[in-house]
Amino acid sequence: MILKFLTMLTGTNLSKSYGFRKALHEVSIQMVPGRVCGLLGHNGAGKTTLFRILCGLIKPDSGSISITSNRPKPVGGIIEKPGLYPYLNAYDNIKIFAGIQSAPTDKESITQTLAKVGLPTNRKDPVRNFSMGMKQRLGIAIALLNNPEYLILDEPFSGLDPTGVASLIGLITALAAEENISILLSSHLMGELSKCCHYLYVMNDGQVVNSGTTNQLVNNNIHQFSITAVNIASSIVLKKYDARLGVNDARVICNANQIPTLLSELLAEGIHVTSCTPELSLAQLVNTPIAS
Repeated sequence: MILKFLTMLTGTNLSKSYGFRKALHEVSIQMVPGRVCGLLGHNGAGKTTLFRILCGLIKPDSGSISITSNRPKPVGGIIEKPGLYPYLNAYDNIKIFAGIQSAPTDKESITQTLAKVGLPTNRKDPVRNFSMGMKQRLGIAIALLNNPEYLILDEPFSGLDPTGVASLIGLITALAAEENISILLSSHLMGELSKCCHYLYVMNDGQVVNSGTTNQLVNNNIHQFSITAVNIASSIVLKKYDARLGVNDARVICNANQIPTLLSELLAEGIHVTSCTPELSLAQLVNTPIAS
């Protein structure tokens, strides 16, 4: 399914085989200015192959890509993991990659690039000392050199703790909104993508098997939510629901349109919810009809 918006990048009927194995089969995808799109699928679903094609690293066997851009580097991306020089600091990493890409290498430009992704501008130690989240941010900073119109991030949340995931989601959301960048990112976890994506594509065995706005897929397919609160086990409201209580969390089976009422009721009885995450198996999305 193709979104009905102004298009910046479109892949149409993309197919790619390696020997007798078909990695992609007639995949169509679109990126939209200021929007974040998610690509949801298990390992081996074809996500990385698609990203390599969109970044121009490999050619499809068939299908076409349409790119509209007036910028020196239309597409920036991280495939699999950031390729950094671990023995250099963040500033010098940016300077080297900026030189390779003919981007500005002056101190002010490099400092602005680091600040844009929330990294300290005066840290001098090598990036091998950085946390996984900081390395991801540095990789994104390098991908953003020359101000691309669209950004492709392959499994950016891999290896991050919950705090790192939340921080990176905030950065991705801000880049799309403030820089008007089209962002496409992949994951095998619905909870991560549901928090930052406007639109989702579901891949399985090299094909897009479901797609739609995030709200559509959540409302149509999710019937279980994980709710976290310190004193949730004392809730009386949850007795009205099909809920399995833990010490500080509850898994509640209900429709998505019931969640606003449930959260309001929990707040009214003094239960302060710190997170509410939809839970959805990929198998469920793979086996449901494609959204219209």
